[in-house]
Amino acid sequence: MPRNNPKETKIYVLDTNILLHEPHAFLSFKEHDVVVPMTVLEELDYIKDSKKDVARDARVSIRSMEDLLHDATPEDMINGVSMEGLAAGENKPTGSLSIFTDLNMAESQQVFTSNENDNRIINVALQLQKTFSRRQVVLVTKDLNMRLKAKGAGLAHVEDYRTDQLVSDIKYLSKGYHTFEGNFWEKVKSVDSRTEGRDTIHTVSRELLPNAFINEFLLDDTSQFAGLVEAINVETLEVLDLGYERLMGRHAWGISPKNIGQAMALHALLDPHIDLVILTGPAGSGKTLLALAAALELVVEKNMYEKIIVTRSTPEIAESIGFLPGTEEEKMLPWLAAITDSLEVLHKHDENVKGSMSYIMEKANIQFKSVNFMRGRSIQNSIVILDESQNLTAAQLKTIITRCGEGTKLICSGNLAQIDSNYLSPVTSGLTYLVEKFKNFSGSATINLDGVVRSRLAEFAEENL
Repeated sequence: MPRNNPKETKIYVLDTNILLHEPHAFLSFKEHDVVVPMTVLEELDYIKDSKKDVARDARVSIRSMEDLLHDATPEDMINGVSMEGLAAGENKPTGSLSIFTDLNMAESQQVFTSNENDNRIINVALQLQKTFSRRQVVLVTKDLNMRLKAKGAGLAHVEDYRTDQLVSDIKYLSKGYHTFEGNFWEKVKSVDSRTEGRDTIHTVSRELLPNAFINEFLLDDTSQFAGLVEAINVETLEVLDLGYERLMGRHAWGISPKNIGQAMALHALLDPHIDLVILTGPAGSGKTLLALAAALELVVEKNMYEKIIVTRSTPEIAESIGFLPGTEEEKMLPWLAAITDSLEVLHKHDENVKGSMSYIMEKANIQFKSVNFMRGRSIQNSIVILDESQNLTAAQLKTIITRCGEGTKLICSGNLAQIDSNYLSPVTSGLTYLVEKFKNFSGSATINLDGVVRSRLAEFAEENL
């Protein structure tokens, strides 16, 4: 058990899903003590050899704890081993890590007598709360039902793991644009405009939008102005005047925007200076169709890239994709039906739709790849479309982004309302990380598409179901 600390620091009991979500989570609790129940180690042991997408995270967590505890005696592991010196920075840990042997707990010490893993972990927290009554004992878990059970059983403090959350609520996530009420120019007190080639750039006071970031679109609700933040200085913003009508007039591969959100997305997708485009929004807002149309325009029509690589996360049951027959591309086809559906839409007016699709797939060198096989590659002069990216962790997204070499453009699309992973929520999704971490990067742009254009049926379902 953790030592009785005179500073009255807290004791954090970690659930398995915390270490799967963030393998080094036990280092994030500063001066407080961390307890890992033996049941958690058992669950990590089972998961590390499974085919789940979190197996690697389980192995990383086990190794990092072993690095700390490998010289500890059994008594040390129970009483706590100091984590001081394991990490640098302001939040470096100074507390201890201990293993609680809950498998040997007497029945008199248990509130739950059933042998379910969650119940055993809650029993640990309750026992520590009883033993260390002067200290605050906190169970940390991402399992909402487990939090309810723990509170119902008498545990005073239960929390989610928030250390790695960049936004407290998904409603605060950047949309990639800012809309001014009324007319934009009525808000501007002074402006200095200049012309560079065919572009007009306005220099305005930063007080107009103090929290602006690079490549943020600026609109007004009178539909008279559309601009893009190109540079941010101490006191000023440089805004590229896009023109509302000109922005709505953009097109790619026969596709024209149906609303201003799609117009902004298309502008970012076709801009060769933007290496990363992040498209978020509900089902039916046009994310995949716009990404594919822009990719075909840039590869086939403008010859700016050599090929299109399409990838996405696969459901847990099909992670290895080995149970399907055929090549890697053929195995991935069921999971990438959204891409082939979009190709059909783009060529639905052709005389021979299947023939056109086959020709374009060969002409644009469209390749279907599994996320699991992207590690170790170096992708050059390509457009990478990463679909359904809301189901990926920040670590998985980093693996993909770091594969992108010179001359490669990455398009990430996803709907945070459709997360299928058991270990992710909208605020902890890798897509949320991507939006927040890259919003001040001059080579990226984020657009939230908020209008459902697939059909009136899809729009009604999105709003009412």
